[in-house]
Amino acid sequence: MPATLRAENEIGVVAENKIEISVRGKWIIVPALEVEGRAIIVRGKSVKIAAIHEEKWLETDVEDPHPYVKALRDHRSHGFRADIFTFSQKPPAGLPKFNYPIEWESLAAIRVTTFNDWWEKLPQETRKNVRRSKKRGITVTVDRFDDHLVAGIAGVNNDSPLRQQRSFDHYGKSFDQVKKDQSSFLDRSDFVCAYLGEELIGFVKLVYRGNVASILQLLTKASHSDKRPANALIAKAIELCEAKRISYLIYGQLNYGNKRISALREFKLRNGFEEVLIPRFYIPLTRWGSLCIKTRLHRGLIGMLPQSLITSGIRVRAICYSVIHFLSRCSSMGEQPNRTRQTGCSNPPAGSNFAPQ
Repeated sequence: MPATLRAENEIGVVAENKIEISVRGKWIIVPALEVEGRAIIVRGKSVKIAAIHEEKWLETDVEDPHPYVKALRDHRSHGFRADIFTFSQKPPAGLPKFNYPIEWESLAAIRVTTFNDWWEKLPQETRKNVRRSKKRGITVTVDRFDDHLVAGIAGVNNDSPLRQQRSFDHYGKSFDQVKKDQSSFLDRSDFVCAYLGEELIGFVKLVYRGNVASILQLLTKASHSDKRPANALIAKAIELCEAKRISYLIYGQLNYGNKRISALREFKLRNGFEEVLIPRFYIPLTRWGSLCIKTRLHRGLIGMLPQSLITSGIRVRAICYSVIHFLSRCSSMGEQPNRTRQTGCSNPPAGSNFAPQ
């Protein structure tokens, strides 16, 4: 477990554990409950859902949910309240192991046999992009985690303040902050790095979970997107999986609730990822939890709103972030001397992400 549970004892009160977790790029300390060596945390306000911290990066499944349910019910009187306990099976899941309410979770996965099998199934344009990256000077290596790599990752983070049409949580972070962010699961991770000369322009962090490898992060410099580093990184990840006899490469979810349209989803499909469904179990702990499961309130907005409304909301959000970023740039330019302003307002090279500081 990358974060250590800390016991804070108070006179006459059962010790409550706390854990430091990353939320939207910021580290915060939250209450946690330790069960069978794993940390349970609770998210949500109107519907409080308990889950195993960093469950999707763990090597083994929940073999028996009863100790978790018992611990959660026993600790309700001590302020650690949850309405629902949720957990999933690791892919390939097969049939559900337990007789609890389930929903099928959509993963983006590649069934790894050989590199050639994956390559032959790709669209022609994706194969061209992999070849194009090499022709344009991209080299891909597997690097060890050290200060040089951390500095390179910080450079990738700071390439653009906007990612996927929203504000990027890791933009502007210090060296120490980046090092802390990337320090999890180092004993079973690989950093696949794309270089243009000596410059790191993209990386993938792979976390191994037995016969499954999961992409914890894939990030490239938008200013070098014409060189297709992301496609080259996926290709190298498949090579690694074949060499290590990994059965599945997982890249998050393919469909997030009712959200079925996004640039990231299209990227996954074009690079050979397909939908693999795994069961996610929901065990009610309170009457309110039972009602939420029956009425599907536990799904949240993304799981309840229609696709058309979600798409409209994403477009509005993208426009808002673009306006905020534009106003921020204008404000920053206005504070600079006239000569600097004139230089900064010149047209940047095509494909660049020029943003005055």
